[in-house]
Amino acid sequence: MAVGLRLPLAVWLLALSSPVWAAKKVDLDYHVRLLPQSDQAEVRLTLAQGTAVRSLDFDLGDGSHYSDFKADGQWQLTPGKAARGVWRPAADKASLTYRVRISHSPKNGSFNTRMTPNWALMRGDDLVPSARLDQQDGTELVSRLEFELPAGWKSVETAWPRIGKNRFRIDNVSRLFDRPTGWMLAGNLGSRRTRLGETEVTVASPQGQGMHRMDVLTLLTFVWPQMQAVFPRHPNKLLIVGAGDPMWRGSLAGHESIYLHSRLPLVSESGSSPLLRELAQVFGRINDRDRSDWISEGFAEYYAIELLRRAGGMSDERYQTLESKLAKVSQKVSTLRGDTLSPAAVAKAVLLLQELDREIRLKTRNKRSLDDMLRGAMHLEQVSTKEFVALAESIIGEPSKVLDTGLLR
Repeated sequence: MAVGLRLPLAVWLLALSSPVWAAKKVDLDYHVRLLPQSDQAEVRLTLAQGTAVRSLDFDLGDGSHYSDFKADGQWQLTPGKAARGVWRPAADKASLTYRVRISHSPKNGSFNTRMTPNWALMRGDDLVPSARLDQQDGTELVSRLEFELPAGWKSVETAWPRIGKNRFRIDNVSRLFDRPTGWMLAGNLGSRRTRLGETEVTVASPQGQGMHRMDVLTLLTFVWPQMQAVFPRHPNKLLIVGAGDPMWRGSLAGHESIYLHSRLPLVSESGSSPLLRELAQVFGRINDRDRSDWISEGFAEYYAIELLRRAGGMSDERYQTLESKLAKVSQKVSTLRGDTLSPAAVAKAVLLLQELDREIRLKTRNKRSLDDMLRGAMHLEQVSTKEFVALAESIIGEPSKVLDTGLLR
């Protein structure tokens, strides 16, 4: 009898140790139909099982870019300067459909994102706005993105893994709600691809936009070993998109992606590089808080200069000249604290980080450097000025004299 009892007990113990608690996977499909005739995209979110999600509470900004909402289940729209839309899906297969305007043009007349008859340069963050997800316990959403292109449009590029001609897998381990963020480009495109280290790199632009795709790849290839040596994590895929006027003449990082105006120099006359600055943002992913933007902005500009120097692209003489220019530009800056930084404040932040690097190297006898500060900041979910100062003390072994400054108060 005792022997007969052992088997059920063993089965019960095995059940306890087995992953019976594994989350139930529910498909969440994004379908984006591009409509150049109306400068819009029709976006459809489809849940294979609506009961998996209690609600999705979307941040619609001022609400002016979104329209024509249709939902299976309940949809509640709260208009205003901080518009929100709450979707409570129907029980079975449920969809939410809406339209979003693609072209965004600030007052200066240039475009941040743009749709033409032949191409669209857009942000996934706009296609699917951020949302607070309230889902059932024990469920996991498996997200995919599919584009429906207009007739004659050849291809689409995103920073997400491709699982079909115009289909991508969306999986962001740092977010509960997987949505297709980052820069995206569709239409009649020219592309160049290569593999650098662990990363598949694509440089893409609409045809005829003057993007120097091979120049971009060449600079990245030149600097990449230095990027790998400094940054502990590397994206599996990196997308760099660009276009000419009337697009905004700047550069901006997104999720594993970078926008770069096609007329921007890869290395400016001052010696800094817009491309490398945004690359440092993509690799670093530093989230600062408590009016501490100087940390992420300062790191990005510092490494745009430093990595070019380490790769042999900048002589000591040019580096000294650049330091002098930064000092001249930033001489009137009295504080680095704030939610947005002026170019002069970024220059002052770079000088502060250069001083900190020298202090760390001196006090640790060259065993540590600012690279250790970068990695420490990357490991924090968010970093404030106070936490940054404490991190420096832990690396140096004593309080930093460089960071004991009125600039950070």
